[in-house]
Amino acid sequence: MADKCDLCLLGLIILSSLLTGTSGDDDVYISSGENVRLSCNKTLSDCKSTTWIYYKRFRQSGIVELITGGIKNKNTERHERLSLESDCSLNIKNVKKEDSGLYRCRQYVNGRQQGPDADVLLHVLHVSVSPSSSSSSSSSSSSSQTEISPGRSVTLSCQLYTLFSCDYLVSSSGVELLWVNQAGVNLKTDSRYQILSSSSAAQYPCFISLTTTLLNEDDNREWRCQITLGNQLLTSVRYTVKYSDPADPASETKVCVNALSLYRVIVSIVGIAVFAAPTVILLQIICARRAGGLEAPRGNRDADNIRIKY
Repeated sequence: MADKCDLCLLGLIILSSLLTGTSGDDDVYISSGENVRLSCNKTLSDCKSTTWIYYKRFRQSGIVELITGGIKNKNTERHERLSLESDCSLNIKNVKKEDSGLYRCRQYVNGRQQGPDADVLLHVLHVSVSPSSSSSSSSSSSSSQTEISPGRSVTLSCQLYTLFSCDYLVSSSGVELLWVNQAGVNLKTDSRYQILSSSSAAQYPCFISLTTTLLNEDDNREWRCQITLGNQLLTSVRYTVKYSDPADPASETKVCVNALSLYRVIVSIVGIAVFAAPTVILLQIICARRAGGLEAPRGNRDADNIRIKY
């Protein structure tokens, strides 16, 4: 019975939002992986009587209390990523696509609600990559990279996770999903890219994909999926292509040659050092005898008969 009541309440909340519209300061657009702060209309001196409620579409437990009486509910999945500010606003770290939905801040005194609810609709933009015939594919978020190689086809899927259907969101607020390059030029006008989008009410969430065959010059190239409202940029996700650098046999050979050359130099220096000392001594003897300053030791007069070739 409680589950049915929750579903009815969730339906009333969605209907109320549909009638009042979703545009305005209560709409927050954020990219996955970023941090977000949701404001609360604080009417009390502290946040001990503050409750944050979360409503998620298409969820079995559609209503979840994240904060009750200023204290985090430890049973929630996102407990570790939540915090309450001194002004009762709710902070969510490392936003995930599953965090999209309606957040409601409510304050009580002696069991009675104080002031109106503060509703915030959180829309999350997320990008994932699917390189064809590549074993190094990976999911991505803001400013992410993946190691793929030129000549292969890659598909970047950009999705907007929201409480409402994409059809309603586009028609009611006029938001638009785009793929652009680093200069902000819409890639839909470039024949190199295949852009597929969907704004069907049956499509949940909003979706736009980019497919292209990678070129050599695409290394470190950046593409952005962005959501706009008129000329206003609401949020975007950057995706950077990064090619792997295989080992260069030529450079390895060069290193080996350099090492061998260095070894030969060291051997030469050592050889010079070994034979240099006797040579210096012999030169000293020769110079001394020529100067008449070399006298053989008395105990060995045969030294006078030493013959030195020079």
